[in-house]
Amino acid sequence: MKPEWRSRYNLAVEAAKRGGDFARQIYDSTFHMRNLEVDRKADNSPVTIADRGAEELIRGLISQHFPEDGFLGEEFDSRTGSSGFRWIIDPIDGTKSFIRHIPVWATLLGLEYLGEIIAGVVYIPAMQQMYRALRGDGAYLNDCRIRVSDVTELSDALLCYSSIGWFTRNQRQPQFLELYGKTGRQRGFGDFYGFVLVAQGSCELMVEHGVNAWDVAATMAIIQEAGGTFTDWDGTPTIHRPDVLASNGKLHAQALSILKG
Repeated sequence: MKPEWRSRYNLAVEAAKRGGDFARQIYDSTFHMRNLEVDRKADNSPVTIADRGAEELIRGLISQHFPEDGFLGEEFDSRTGSSGFRWIIDPIDGTKSFIRHIPVWATLLGLEYLGEIIAGVVYIPAMQQMYRALRGDGAYLNDCRIRVSDVTELSDALLCYSSIGWFTRNQRQPQFLELYGKTGRQRGFGDFYGFVLVAQGSCELMVEHGVNAWDVAATMAIIQEAGGTFTDWDGTPTIHRPDVLASNGKLHAQALSILKG
């Protein structure tokens, strides 16, 4: 294992936890949602002091250790580094859940080297769960190794998705509903959560449309190290498309053939 990868991976775990715990303090202190001010960004998505503060904390910690690294974050401008490493940050994935005091939100931190995702951390503060993966080292939930399931039939599969509205707005509802109808069970475990459920073998497919790089960089690493497959709907492994399919690998081709229409 390259030491420059390992040292950054260890820092990623620490930074995600510190950023997530910062947000958790605000989450807990605004239980009745009386004191949490919510702003709107240009795309009308919500943002809070917890989002901005957590990303600032994470960037500051990383910059102390690796000042030559670059950043791509949801809340602040990107920064080009000189080391070949780039940190991809979503301080709160699931801000809408955070605002409504639903505990399914997480701090996501992906690590890229020369344009390839090599590590990812998903920290769920309200559940005290840390999903993490480094290329070649496997995927873990806290300290337990996780792997995707062995299901090979769509009729036995559990399909996760975020919201049907995303497919409707992007004129992909017919393809999604066809896949929906061919799977055994379906659950709306949105945002990061469906991806980590695939990684730990609790479901077989997570399909999304409307994501950004910071939404999926961390989960891509975890899915791949857990033995699964992560691509866009054309079958390309990328974080730079709004259409995403994560699977246990065994059902990927079947699902893609449906999503392509």
